[in-house]
Amino acid sequence: MDAVQELPDKELLSRHARGDDQAFNELVRRHRERMWAVAVRVLGDPEEASDALQDAFLSAFRAAGRFRGEAQVSTWLHRIVVNACHDRMRRRMVRPAVPTDDATLDVLSNERAKATASTPDPSGRSDSAMDVRAALDKIPDEQRMALVLVDMMGYRVDEAAGILDVAPGTVKSRCARGRARLLPYLAHLRNPERPRDVTSPRGGDGRS
Repeated sequence: MDAVQELPDKELLSRHARGDDQAFNELVRRHRERMWAVAVRVLGDPEEASDALQDAFLSAFRAAGRFRGEAQVSTWLHRIVVNACHDRMRRRMVRPAVPTDDATLDVLSNERAKATASTPDPSGRSDSAMDVRAALDKIPDEQRMALVLVDMMGYRVDEAAGILDVAPGTVKSRCARGRARLLPYLAHLRNPERPRDVTSPRGGDGRS
């Protein structure tokens, strides 16, 4: 028998459905970190993200026999974790005001590197990361999930569309509207004020 570490995802899922007790463990090992990064950025709470991830893997474990093979296994798994996150997000819906600019793309793109880093907690601890998470809580769920996948996690639009089970154009529209809604909350991260020199003996702006 081939070592499970060498098998493709679809073969692992098929073997799991046939009763191989090692195959699903290998799928979890391969995809857990990336799925955790999505969950913690969508939900903004490591404890909730952990619960959502457990829910997702349990759902995938039970649904393996119904996998039709029309998508990549990784896409299927990410769709399940996004759905698990959505279930939790519906309990804390926030309806913010709607700005009209989409200039927050740079801020979200900067978060992408943090999301893909191999760290136990990809949510980050910096003030800017906390600001981004707080801002994401203020926009509709569908826009938040599209922004997390495309702008922060670096998925292509078609990949995000497969995960969210919507058309690519819908993903683009949700991203554009989400960036516009985020602008008032993240503008200060794009144009930080110059620190003042409070130690200057001249008491002015620090210039000589």
